[in-house]
Amino acid sequence: MHPTVERLAALVPPPGPRRPRDWAAAEQRLGTALPQDYKELVEAYGGGVFDETIWLLDPACPDEDYNLLDQATERAEVLANLWETEPKPAQLQDDPQAQVWPWAYIEGSGAMLYWLRRPEQKPDEWTVMFNEGRGPEWEYHPTQCTSFLLSVLTGETDSVYFDEFPPDQHEFDSNDDIL
Repeated sequence: MHPTVERLAALVPPPGPRRPRDWAAAEQRLGTALPQDYKELVEAYGGGVFDETIWLLDPACPDEDYNLLDQATERAEVLANLWETEPKPAQLQDDPQAQVWPWAYIEGSGAMLYWLRRPEQKPDEWTVMFNEGRGPEWEYHPTQCTSFLLSVLTGETDSVYFDEFPPDQHEFDSNDDIL
């Protein structure tokens, strides 16, 4: 198991056994492989919400609001429209081939967590971008998605958007139980 997923599982025990995902089909639909840490995270937890705040997108979720594939399509359209009137974040301006793809969103805020994806990078090299959702602010975090998630849950991240972390107790609610 990916070491960060192991550390996360020690902090927030995953729910019972999860159904396996068809990663080949998901990656074919997206046109690229996905980061191994993300795939192991979804295999361990499934889609759902950490600490009633961070919703992990899942390519197998039947609800399009929580489905990685559906959200990748929707966010690409939303951002294309947004960037007709607002500037792209600096990381995307520096490299016109770079893209952002969602992997999680923040409950009730419109904020999204994205991978920063550059054509010369392998998926395991993708890093994290955070967009506040209802405003123009973006944060760049030069780490993988599971490392970022763990740093948020432990209160170690350098972000003004997660200042309420860490809570006294952690929890994960699975989409299988709440949807």
